[in-house]
Amino acid sequence: MTSPILEYADKVWRGMVRADEVPLTVLRAAGAQEVTYGVAMWPAFGNVYAIRGDEGLALFDTGNAVDAPAMYQAIRQWSDEPIKYAIFSHGHMDHVAGTEAFDEENGPRPIVVAHEGMARRFARYGRTAGYNTVIDQRQFGFIRMTWPTSYRVPDLTYQNRMNLSLGDVTFQLRHARGETDDATWAFLPERGVLLTGDLFVWVAPSAGGPQKVQRYPDEWAVALRKMATMNAELLLPGHGLPIAGADRVRQALVDTADYLDSLVEQTLDLMNAGVRLDEILHTVKPPPELAHRVYLKPFYDEPEFIVRNIWRLHGGWHDGNPAHLKPAPDAVFAKAVADLASGAASLAGRAIVAAADGDLRLACQLAELAAQADPEDHKVHEIRARVYALRVQDETGALARGIFAWAAAESRSKITGLDILDVYHEVAGGQMWWIPGAAR
Repeated sequence: MTSPILEYADKVWRGMVRADEVPLTVLRAAGAQEVTYGVAMWPAFGNVYAIRGDEGLALFDTGNAVDAPAMYQAIRQWSDEPIKYAIFSHGHMDHVAGTEAFDEENGPRPIVVAHEGMARRFARYGRTAGYNTVIDQRQFGFIRMTWPTSYRVPDLTYQNRMNLSLGDVTFQLRHARGETDDATWAFLPERGVLLTGDLFVWVAPSAGGPQKVQRYPDEWAVALRKMATMNAELLLPGHGLPIAGADRVRQALVDTADYLDSLVEQTLDLMNAGVRLDEILHTVKPPPELAHRVYLKPFYDEPEFIVRNIWRLHGGWHDGNPAHLKPAPDAVFAKAVADLASGAASLAGRAIVAAADGDLRLACQLAELAAQADPEDHKVHEIRARVYALRVQDETGALARGIFAWAAAESRSKITGLDILDVYHEVAGGQMWWIPGAAR
């Protein structure tokens, strides 16, 4: 079966089209497209899949709240059959927020199916709604975004595995821990279709997440290898375009598992040798032959952040530097360093020199110390804003760019008196987050 989605997917795999140049708005304007018999895809930041069987339809993920009306129309233009199941691949808001219109239809509501850990996730989200609002503004530039406090709770949950049926279609649901602890992937043996959720998303795995809870790269790799044994003919990811052909599917899954395993083993080897986190961060690298794969580019998360999560998972939060165990408050330390350097302005000047020398890591550290030492000095904040703006331009990963853009916007806001959210996107220079085939 040929569709524009599959045609673009093939071009991206072969390097004929950059993944960030896929015209998602054009593809989405065509509605839900059938990518194999009885399986339709609605491409979005969080993809939505509809599967037709003898006993009705099932959805695999329901997308985000903003796109929900358009998604509903697209699915209903493809089929008006009742929705029997809505399966959530995991509890992130870009995958679980589109059920409302289906729930309001005449007849029984869809049975929402998910791993049992999702209830715990939603409870945590309720307790940390303010924090999640702040980090999504900082990380993605979601202007005036407010984190939701009510969620579509699953009707049916499972622990390790569950099979669902639509008559002639079986959903083999399997639990995994990867980006989240409540992940579900599904295999449809009659159709040869693998639905991965965010366990595969066309970029380096999001196993770092500097502002998020623990990720599980070890178990993630195990899940990818299990998926590879399914011999699926079509991989449908949580983000990005499909992968068609059993050989390609297997390669993408195994390569991603190898990528994660390499980072884990390198990190553990150094931890076992007593090496501090700082040295590990600047030592561990992914295998070059894998880092260059089109589906393993660090355009969102990145290896350095994954290493930090491996350390946190296996070694706790202390980085091995005894001075960091119970340090002085940041402002106190910054003032002491500024006094040694003849003032905050002098520290900021050294940040300019470091930036000119191409050492933006050091430049940011010095500019940060200067601003903490004298938080009311507008000249210091001007330097801090410029240094972090340079850092934004230098970074490939969307997570890092978002955090650095927020820092620059903080200082610009301090200087101009404007609201930080009003200057964020100007500092960011446009699009701040990107996932192949799903940018907007």
